[in-house]
Amino acid sequence: MPNIKFNYRYRDGANYKNHGFVIFKSDPAISVEELQSLIQSKLIDKIWFYADEWKLPELFLDTFDFKIDPTWHEFESVEFTDESPNSIFDLKGLVNTLTLL
Repeated sequence: MPNIKFNYRYRDGANYKNHGFVIFKSDPAISVEELQSLIQSKLIDKIWFYADEWKLPELFLDTFDFKIDPTWHEFESVEFTDESPNSIFDLKGLVNTLTLL
């Protein structure tokens, strides 16, 4: 069964971007459609989220400045992938985290 890739990015105050992703081991009990729906229900204005609250790595740039740069990240997509998981927790952990928000 393929794994799940969560794609997101950080955009600073000057519109410089840093793209990233987290790959979760797939869980047959959670469909991509259900995950997409859950994610979208937790986003701010249908696009933003705080990576630290979602227990995902923050993608801030080296020049990050709390005075002028936003602290939220932008959700891009979830998709199947054959790449190996790189997350410290599994897909069920992400779902549990989002459910508690």
